Amino acid sequence: MLKKLREELTRALLEATTSNDDEVGIRIVEGSISGPVSFDDLVKDMTLNRQDIKAFAFKTKAMIENMEQIVKTAKWQESINWHLASHGVPKSLNCLSLQFAEEYAINAVARSRLPRPQYVYRLTDPSLHHVVLLSDNLLAVSVVISSTIKTSSNPEKLVFHVVTDKKTYASMHAWFAINPIDSAVVEVKGLHQYDWPHEVNIAVKEMLEIHHQIWNHKYQSLKKEDFEYGKENDHKLDVLSPSSISLLNHLRIYLPELFPDLNKVVFLDDDVVVQHDLSPLWDLDLNQKVVGAVFDSLCGPDCCPGRKYKDYFNFTDPIISSNMDQDRCGWLYGMNVFDLKRWRNTNVTASLNSGFALWHPGALPPALLAFESHMHGIDPSWHVAGLGYRYPRADKHILEAAAVVHFSGPAKPWLEIGSPEVRVLWNRHVNLSNEHIRRCGITG
Repeated sequence: MLKKLREELTRALLEATTSNDDEVGIRIVEGSISGPVSFDDLVKDMTLNRQDIKAFAFKTKAMIENMEQIVKTAKWQESINWHLASHGVPKSLNCLSLQFAEEYAINAVARSRLPRPQYVYRLTDPSLHHVVLLSDNLLAVSVVISSTIKTSSNPEKLVFHVVTDKKTYASMHAWFAINPIDSAVVEVKGLHQYDWPHEVNIAVKEMLEIHHQIWNHKYQSLKKEDFEYGKENDHKLDVLSPSSISLLNHLRIYLPELFPDLNKVVFLDDDVVVQHDLSPLWDLDLNQKVVGAVFDSLCGPDCCPGRKYKDYFNFTDPIISSNMDQDRCGWLYGMNVFDLKRWRNTNVTASLNSGFALWHPGALPPALLAFESHMHGIDPSWHVAGLGYRYPRADKHILEAAAVVHFSGPAKPWLEIGSPEVRVLWNRHVNLSNEHIRRCGITG
């Protein structure tokens, strides 16, 4: 009896799985949207309505499909919420910025000159190691500078050029004035202190306006699209990050204008940690190219999930599809060597005056186009990225060997949503003995 029942049930379930046009089955499946949601409910429903085993099979199939769709939707919504959580600024960082803004207002030491007069000549000395950071996050900048100095074999040769916006300038200046660094030179400048050429002002304004338009378009499109949940789809939400339309993020394409007296610089994002000495980078031969960058990633050569050209460019446009390979890997932005002298002799920046709608929001896509023939690949161990995602492919040995680890992705190391295994790399450089850091509840 049990054997016969098992055979009939198996046959009915198989029929429910393979049948597409059975009238009874379709009617039952369509009518099950508001039907039983658990196995107990299903058994009660079948008992009360005295339905046969075929109806049981079809209702089981409908219930399972409905539950699978609910799970997929919930996971995708969770992914969206996770990305949205990355957009906020923790109270602790706001507190820190306000604390140092107040110091700048009431404390003469916080307004003292940076760097001290006897070191001003170093700001343009070509024999020194110039590092550029564009950021409005003073805690992040302090970690980058601290980790760079700690790992340097020649910290006295380091010169840090920090560029920030007007609202953060006082806090950033006060931080480094109150916490001076004896072994290196730090310069802090606000964008309001630059005398920009009129054509640059127009170009930057146009760039940001168009990127806002692209951002809004992508946002509306993402709301309408019904993505299947999967880790590979997480990067589709990256375009919604505030950094993709950040002024400071896009100004990296104007480094020659920001630093007209410098010839060679190492550019660092504020979400990186330096683990090994960077000194060799300033002696690196770029083979007549403008920028040195890493092409490969954590998972090996030609493995670049979420950063292929199809993830950055609009391949429905014939201009893009006819000139670019959608499966090509993009190089890594965030730890780069720039030959500013050679850059000034090219038309890299000028080439960005048109075609903004051809790519997704963000600083990398236009750079991929602009530096298309001006890129020199450097050893992958210089820069390992992707630590700012929910599922970082973080091989312990690769991370330990990396000169720079980069929390590219939404989960910045100063947020709680990141992976604890990789956040510890950043936390160890937070100055927890600092009075203001303790007062603001920053625990590392």
